[in-house]
Amino acid sequence: MSDTVKVPIDEAKDTDVSHDIKTGIVHEKPEEIDGQDHPTPEVGQEHFGAPPDDEVEYVNSHPVIRSGADVSKFIISTRDDGDPALTFRAIVLGSLFTALSSVITMLYVFKPTQVQVSATFLQLFVFVFGEAWAYATPRPERFQAKWLQKCLRFLNSGQHFGIKEHVVASLIATSGNNGLSGVEIYAVERLFYDTTVQASTAVLATFSISLCGFVLAGILRPLIVYPAEMVYWSTLPQVVLFQSLHFDPKANKKRLSKFGWAFGISALWEFFPAYIIPWFGGLSIFCLASIKAAPNIQDVFTTVFGGASSNEGLGLFNVSLDWQYIQSTFLSLPFKQQVNSWVGIVIWYCASLGLYYNNVWSAKSLPFMSSSLFKSNGTRYSSSAILNDQGTISQDKLNAAGLPSLTATNLWGYFTANLAIGALISHVLIFYSKDMRQAWKQAKARTQPDIHYQGMLKYKEVPMWWYWALFLLAFVAGLIVTIRPGTTLPVWGYIVALILGAFIAPFSCTLYGLYGTGVGTNAISKMVAGALHPGRPLANLYFASWSHQVILLSVNLSNWLKVGQYTKVPHRVMFATQIYGTLLGAGLNYVVMTSIVTSKREILLDPEGNSIWSGATIQSLNTQAVTWALAKQVYGANSRYFIVPLGLIIGLAFPVVHWGLNKLYPPLRKLPINTAIIASYAGQYVIGNTSWIWSSIIVGVFSQLYLRRRLPRIYNEYNYLIGAALDGGAQIVVFILSFAVLGASGKNVPFPTYFGNPSGNPDHCGG
Repeated sequence: MSDTVKVPIDEAKDTDVSHDIKTGIVHEKPEEIDGQDHPTPEVGQEHFGAPPDDEVEYVNSHPVIRSGADVSKFIISTRDDGDPALTFRAIVLGSLFTALSSVITMLYVFKPTQVQVSATFLQLFVFVFGEAWAYATPRPERFQAKWLQKCLRFLNSGQHFGIKEHVVASLIATSGNNGLSGVEIYAVERLFYDTTVQASTAVLATFSISLCGFVLAGILRPLIVYPAEMVYWSTLPQVVLFQSLHFDPKANKKRLSKFGWAFGISALWEFFPAYIIPWFGGLSIFCLASIKAAPNIQDVFTTVFGGASSNEGLGLFNVSLDWQYIQSTFLSLPFKQQVNSWVGIVIWYCASLGLYYNNVWSAKSLPFMSSSLFKSNGTRYSSSAILNDQGTISQDKLNAAGLPSLTATNLWGYFTANLAIGALISHVLIFYSKDMRQAWKQAKARTQPDIHYQGMLKYKEVPMWWYWALFLLAFVAGLIVTIRPGTTLPVWGYIVALILGAFIAPFSCTLYGLYGTGVGTNAISKMVAGALHPGRPLANLYFASWSHQVILLSVNLSNWLKVGQYTKVPHRVMFATQIYGTLLGAGLNYVVMTSIVTSKREILLDPEGNSIWSGATIQSLNTQAVTWALAKQVYGANSRYFIVPLGLIIGLAFPVVHWGLNKLYPPLRKLPINTAIIASYAGQYVIGNTSWIWSSIIVGVFSQLYLRRRLPRIYNEYNYLIGAALDGGAQIVVFILSFAVLGASGKNVPFPTYFGNPSGNPDHCGG
């Protein structure tokens, strides 16, 4: 039996359990322990203004991480060496790797499964080049000329590569993905509307869309960054790696050695599922059993068990060995989040099969999974065929073409997205409003108890007028774009888009900070846009991009502000470098997008795509834009898809019911239920590759149920570090393969076909 003991937090400070401020490692507590098992409360279910419990729990003399307060005390070091943050080297390396980040980001936009570029991947590259810069360049002291010494110091020649400039360079590189939403609009226009955006319009719109959410994140810092419980769990591997690489690497030699082994093994392994043996990307006993079955049986098995190709099927019991899709997210997300996501996935399985095989919304006349628009007979619906020269819907052309149809799974995804947004708003207001008020008061009085917040008080805050000035510039740029012809979005619609985003953002940031995950908010943007601008799909696209980007940018900026707080990077440096990285990356994203859309146009327009390229994401954006532009006919009260907008109202009621049940049955409060996350995951995987889902569940169970509770020493020291290594190794190889053999450079070199690389679906479903 494991040895477990609880120690009050205040008393723990006087015990032999210590958090080494140099290494960030927890040292053992050699006291006698009671040997009893104690239940483990989950992380911050109802509170984020203060720790949910006044005790620390130990297993085998090591603390079990349950809350943000535990993370602050036992995972993240409070050390601050006062080293420089904004350096020439940081700017150069950040700029170079922003280009790399932009390329990979755009590649995954056109992949079967959407994967965010791992910040760890960029972090490792920056570290290697930063160390090389330090060791391969001459030290200024070797020269006698004072002017030369000053010049070399400015260039960081021979200077130690510190943690803060590492954070800044990684921040710039990662911020390159912040402007993606605006660039995706241009991809839709090129693929579905045969239009090319003017350079000036692209520049102004990208600038505005990329930066319009900064002022909101600045205002909300006291609520979404400063409290200890606002952990932003998915970034913990990155923070732990920063400190492991820079704080006494000799003392961390054992940990870094294991990091190196994991990184190398991950990189070598990724060649197999990504190129040599794609079958490893989706192992399914049921698919193998159906190889020689009758065609009708094969179709059913593909729908239920297939998932290695884009839009193939649900991937039930399909296990993937491809880490590029699994990622360390599921090693990092708290158990309470993962439990809710698993409940949502079960609902998704049941709902998708029930809708399809009961022929709801004429589901059997259309593909099982696709984000494209279809005619009622299942053929592709051309959105450009119903538009006039002004980019608005022509009623005559619409009458001739008929209304578009959507797959049942895609509609379910839209419905659950609205459920999740409604539940998000209610859940935050009901369960967190009291703590939000407390956190705001603490920040205003500078009494927020988090040790990392207190460690940042010596640095100058960003004046609020900086945020307002930036917002004014972004607002004016967007105003110019909407006034000019092309977007079909009126000025008043542009303003409403910003207001809508500003309303949703605080709720989304709160959920992301507490759970490490958010809910999709694009659906409500599309719905409001359709109601306000009927018949204008392009206006719908621009409206949704502005409103959604306010939310997305608020989350991204807050996430990095938390990293800055953990690593003690000055506030003003964080502000300036994130703006720079965002604008640089947006421009590069546009260039890469243009190249891919031009060279892969046909496969991107195909509703199914293949195991390498897929236009599902861009198709989905266009599908939503067109159908919401026909909101009255497609989603109105008398239409067959009316349940989709009703999802928002239904979702608002879920947390109210949850709260009522808690009052009637108090034991339910112990369950970490979050209806917003359940609803979100009930429709999150309705398109793309699904074979990795069960692998992610296995990883989450192993990390959060076994390691965290039974082996907290290994969890605390290695869980996040090894996750970072696996991410880095896999994504470096995917990047190499994409340009070497998978066609990103315009040349495709397929691996020879054999059992491990079949000509059809990689998991052998469908024959």
